[in-house]
Amino acid sequence: MTPLRLVVFDMDGTLIDSQDFIVEAMTRAFAEMGRPVPARPEILSIVGLSLPQAVARLAPDMDARAVEEGAERYKRSFIDLRAERGGEAAAPMYPGARAALERLHPRDELFLGVATGKARRGLDHAFSAHGIGHFFHTSQTADDHPSKPHPSMLLAALRETGVEAEEAVMVGDTTFDIEMGRAAGYRTIGVSWGYHPARALHAAGADIVIDEFDALDRALNMFWERAA
Repeated sequence: MTPLRLVVFDMDGTLIDSQDFIVEAMTRAFAEMGRPVPARPEILSIVGLSLPQAVARLAPDMDARAVEEGAERYKRSFIDLRAERGGEAAAPMYPGARAALERLHPRDELFLGVATGKARRGLDHAFSAHGIGHFFHTSQTADDHPSKPHPSMLLAALRETGVEAEEAVMVGDTTFDIEMGRAAGYRTIGVSWGYHPARALHAAGADIVIDEFDALDRALNMFWERAA
C-alpha cells in the first residue's frame, strides 16, 4: 500500500514571481522612514523570512520600535501596490508552476501544501488572483508561526495531513526553505529560478536542486522509489 505523502511549496520565488512587488514595497518603506534604501539583491536575499525578521536583517541597527514601524510601512506599501497594479495577478506564476500543481493534485496518496512568510491575507489574495487555492490541503503563514527556518510551519502541515516526515518534501527557492525542511525531517528540493542561487541551496543541504518545474515529478519519484 502506498503511504500518504506531502509536498509543501514556498510561495514567493517558488510558485509566484513577486520580486518587483517586494522590492518596490520595501524601497518605499525605507524611503518613508528616511533610511538608506537597501539594494535590490539585499532585499531579495531576505524573501522568505517573516516581515519583522526581514526588516531587522536589512537594518540591524534599528531598534525594536523602528523594526515594527518598517514592517507596518512595508505592509501598507504592498497593499497600495496591489491596488495600483491590479492585485496579486500582476505577480505572475513561474513557467510550469500551474501545470505541476495540476499534475500532482489528482494523485490520491498525495497532499499539497504551502508554507510562506506571507501573512494569511496576502496568501488569500494570491490564491484568489491565480485560482490555485483549491490545490492545497494545508497552508501555513507567518501569522501563526515563527519565521523560517523554524520548522513550525512544516510540523503543523504534518499534523494536519497525518503524513510522516520521511514521506514529506519541501520545495523552495531560499536557504530558509531548505533549512526549515531539514529541521522538520523533510526531504528538500531547491529551485534555481527564485531569490537564492543554486550554490547557496546546495550549501544549505538541499537534496536536489531543479532548474525547471518539468523536473519536479522526476525528483519526487527519486525520493519515493528510493524509500520503497
